[in-house]
Amino acid sequence: MTAKLHSNILSKAVAGERLTFEDGLALTTCDDLAALGSAANAVTRRLHPENYRTYNIDRNINYTNVCTAVCDFCAFYRGPKSDEGYVLPREVLLKKIEETVALGGDQILLQGGLHPKFKLDWYEEMLGDIKQHFPQINVHGFSPPEIHHFTKVNNLSLHDVLSRLKDAGLGSLPGGGAEILVDRVRDEITRGKVMTDDWLNVMRVWHQLGGHSSATMMFGHAETLDERIQHLQRVRDLQDETGGFTAFICWTFQPDNTEMSEYPPAGSFEYLKMQAIARLFLDNVPSIQSSWVTQGLKIGQLSLMFGANDMGSLMIEENVVAEAGTVHYLTLDQIREAISEFGFEPRQRDVHYELLPEEHENRAVNANRKWVSDREKATPDASVVQLA
Repeated sequence: MTAKLHSNILSKAVAGERLTFEDGLALTTCDDLAALGSAANAVTRRLHPENYRTYNIDRNINYTNVCTAVCDFCAFYRGPKSDEGYVLPREVLLKKIEETVALGGDQILLQGGLHPKFKLDWYEEMLGDIKQHFPQINVHGFSPPEIHHFTKVNNLSLHDVLSRLKDAGLGSLPGGGAEILVDRVRDEITRGKVMTDDWLNVMRVWHQLGGHSSATMMFGHAETLDERIQHLQRVRDLQDETGGFTAFICWTFQPDNTEMSEYPPAGSFEYLKMQAIARLFLDNVPSIQSSWVTQGLKIGQLSLMFGANDMGSLMIEENVVAEAGTVHYLTLDQIREAISEFGFEPRQRDVHYELLPEEHENRAVNANRKWVSDREKATPDASVVQLA
């Protein structure tokens, strides 16, 4: 009876019918990974019948690791009194962006901790400097926890904070800090950080201002299966209201070097299963990104058959997941080959999922090949190297 129930739910999703919460929860008990993947792939091909799959080139720049929140799952942050805390000098930040542009990047992912001292004008000045030097770069910046923190430090409304940042050059909002959008879970794994309704409201106000953002989920820790679907339901409900989410990205919790190392890491089976369920349930979110950064090349590639239509970012630099001991680096050629091997044309896109001109794409490919070649000559023992 359970297998028949799962089959009926999968057929319903493939036909374009909306799944209920109960449907989503039932799918979490389905261990037929092939059936889940087949259904998710059918939905992806219906939503994205084009003959290409996409990626983007950006760099994750963490402007500070100083943070007043205490997140048991985070190996990256340092408390305000830590000797290991840093704030990137402006010239270093701009140099990182210059290197990104040289490799064909059109975006930076700009995130930090919840710094207790900086006022909003500090962030406006940083955005202004970036846009002055690199007007072509989209700043995909400041997760909802940071935005909520800005409202508290400055005693300003969400509307005022987001409007000012938008005017200063903020282009889009990343979905970081979502973890699981259930307060019971958030209470258990973090202190001093934004709760569920406030995370959602940051996104709501940003969308009302005409902005786009992504939504994320980090799973495989303190949450129940029911709470995973609650998370998806809340994302879907807000998307019904605003339509501002361009993509959804999920990944498994990386426990090494964290205060939650007692949780066994979720494996590839669980990752592919959850991504497939997300594609089936989030019928109003256009794109699903692969998380090769946490899963590696082969599972990241296989994600394209389990609901993803996008390989995510080349991610020239990544620090947060790396601090938790998970280190997967891919070259641009590896990402493009992963897409090609499944019969799709690899295409570079921007944050709005618009394709970049092929001339830009070709220049980026050549620049990345030269950079990888130069780095391999300098560090011959490293098979894949990262721009630090």
